[in-house]
Amino acid sequence: MATHHSIRAGNEPIRIDVHIEDMDPALIREQIHRDLSGDPKRISSRFFYDDRGSELFEQICDLPEYYQTRTERAILNGYAREIMTRTGARELAELGSGAATKTRVLLDAMAESGSLERYLPFDVNEWIVRRTAEELTEHYPGLLVHGVIGDFMHHLHHIPDGNRRLIIFLGGTIGNLEPGERAEFLNALAATMQSGDCFLLGVDLIKDRGKLHAAYNDNRGITAAFNRNILTAVNEVCGGGFDPAAFDHHAFYNEADHRIEMWLRSRRAQTLSLPLLPMRLNLAEGEGILTEISTKFDRAMTEGMLVDAGLCPEAWYSDSEALFALALARKA
Repeated sequence: MATHHSIRAGNEPIRIDVHIEDMDPALIREQIHRDLSGDPKRISSRFFYDDRGSELFEQICDLPEYYQTRTERAILNGYAREIMTRTGARELAELGSGAATKTRVLLDAMAESGSLERYLPFDVNEWIVRRTAEELTEHYPGLLVHGVIGDFMHHLHHIPDGNRRLIIFLGGTIGNLEPGERAEFLNALAATMQSGDCFLLGVDLIKDRGKLHAAYNDNRGITAAFNRNILTAVNEVCGGGFDPAAFDHHAFYNEADHRIEMWLRSRRAQTLSLPLLPMRLNLAEGEGILTEISTKFDRAMTEGMLVDAGLCPEAWYSDSEALFALALARKA
């Protein structure tokens, strides 16, 4: 069963529902075993966002090379009022909410119009959802926060019911999913929406490969630290085995699939014992483990995905350099 917690920040109630515990640890280990036994070897990007990983990602978002966050924020700054007027939303649900830094632009627009009633953050990391909920209820008097801790590939049906809702999925995270996973996710999301609910999707756009390469290979090495940290998170599930220092960060742009791929490459030939899987993992020198893909889109690709899920595209917001875009769609 999921665990349910209630905490208070100031005089406003905050409810946090934890559903990630519904996933049997044995099933998680079984999935890791399958991923590491495949070709290529993989680790799911869901393991990036432990407490340390979440902190590192916040630092990545502030890097000069990482244009996504500041560009998406600028688009939100320019169009937040129009988006809220067009949607008429009274509730804001956010998938992969993290620290909700960009989201506050939309919350501000709702608060200014007097329509802000409830915020529903959905994330795998309970600590950051609790921290953010406390900050937001202090900043927006009267705001209710109902957080959901879960995996958006498994727990979307746990988002509480509501009406006049805008669901947002920012940061280009949709690009981290394989094509089949994207379709599965969007269909499941559409099934949770009521007629008239809206969906705002952030997509990173196809662009010069040099700019993409720099964004995932920053000079300070923070993205490299973030990538290697995934091994620390996996060690907790597998009972140890990985030495993050024995791997190099490697990210490049795959032109054919118009996506960035992030890998961890073994610095030497090594045999790792993963006692709780159980398995012994043999890696040759230079052999890689795929940790993330980040697909880049154009408008036709994006709106095609939405239509296939039964959502009606309504608006397209982008920056002057066509680096990033927000696609707004409505449930018919």
